[in-house]
Amino acid sequence: MSNPNNVSLNINHELSFIDGHALTIPTLSILNEEGDIYEGATAPDIDKATAIHLYETMRFIRALDERMQAAQRQGRVSFYMQCLGEEAAVTASAAALDQNDMIMAQYREQAALRYRGFSLDQFMNQMFSNEKDLGKGRQMPIHYGSRELNYMTISSPLGTQIPQATGYAYGQKVRHVDAQTGELNSTIDNITICYFGEGAASEGDFHAGLNMAAVHEAPVIFFARNNGYAISTPADEQFKGDGIASRGVGYGIKTIRVDGADALAVYAATKKAREIVTTKGEPVLIESIAYRLGAHSTSDDPSGYRTKDEEAKHKGCPIERFRKWLLKQGWLDEAQDAKDKETIREEILAALKRAEKVAKPSLEELISDVYDTPIPSLQKQYEQLKEHILQHPDAYPTTAGRLK
Repeated sequence: MSNPNNVSLNINHELSFIDGHALTIPTLSILNEEGDIYEGATAPDIDKATAIHLYETMRFIRALDERMQAAQRQGRVSFYMQCLGEEAAVTASAAALDQNDMIMAQYREQAALRYRGFSLDQFMNQMFSNEKDLGKGRQMPIHYGSRELNYMTISSPLGTQIPQATGYAYGQKVRHVDAQTGELNSTIDNITICYFGEGAASEGDFHAGLNMAAVHEAPVIFFARNNGYAISTPADEQFKGDGIASRGVGYGIKTIRVDGADALAVYAATKKAREIVTTKGEPVLIESIAYRLGAHSTSDDPSGYRTKDEEAKHKGCPIERFRKWLLKQGWLDEAQDAKDKETIREEILAALKRAEKVAKPSLEELISDVYDTPIPSLQKQYEQLKEHILQHPDAYPTTAGRLK
């Protein structure tokens, strides 16, 4: 091999070290807080229908988050996580994809699922773990999944989806590679996008996944949501380097940092990233910078680790910024928008009431399709569980009632 170390030697005769922040990474921002395009910036080519769908999705998710946060406080659901402040990052990136691209999400990307057509009732059925839930009630609330919409079911452990996304994307690429030359013989039709927070980027799976994608040139977009906090741990206590984008450069991956509260910037960056991934068959890393306006989850109290003054500095709303731009394009009717917001709130409340009245899945759904036929050890555990529930019906009133 001519370069067995795979490095650029650039021989130097003076002793010197490269500073950890020697690389200056810019942040793409197109739309300002007043809904105007920055001087020198270029708005992406986005049509009215896409822009309106993007806005309506963000507006819907904000209303859903508000209602379900309240529902958790009322004891109607056990857990919830809001997308507050990151609606543009998630929705605009999803809007830049093809409907058949695979989405591997973390747990704050409900907007991407909604953009693709996940219904209000489907959201509610999952959160109430009822018998209409696509996941058969086996997951915590907000752990969605939809085979129809190419949205891989979410798992709670951080970062597991990152190497999985690399492997899945490599499989998407193989169909377009010439067996003799190893070169792409056509543009890749569909790719994978993998969402995760900056906290998940501290997991080993992040490093394994990105290195594997870079070496094997997997057609995957890694979308890092740097929202400032991994639950209660601020970013400056998580890593010393320049955000997550610097790591992409270190792994030899094309990288961009973007204002995650700017829907147009996110859309433009993701659109270009997808072009690179489909034509060159290699990964891209996008780092979105958007402050997490709410708590990490309903189990979290951010007042314990950040001040009201800090939160006040980041009160800019990504939805309002995009709404102002739509109004200036003449694409949005302000009066109708106000009416639609109220209608959405009413529809969400009605769907919530419907879902909480739907029966829970039967107990046997726990093991019905784990194997084609339940193996003896699993069947034994199931029988022991039934016996336990029947011995303590007061502790399991819903399930015990269906077993009698």
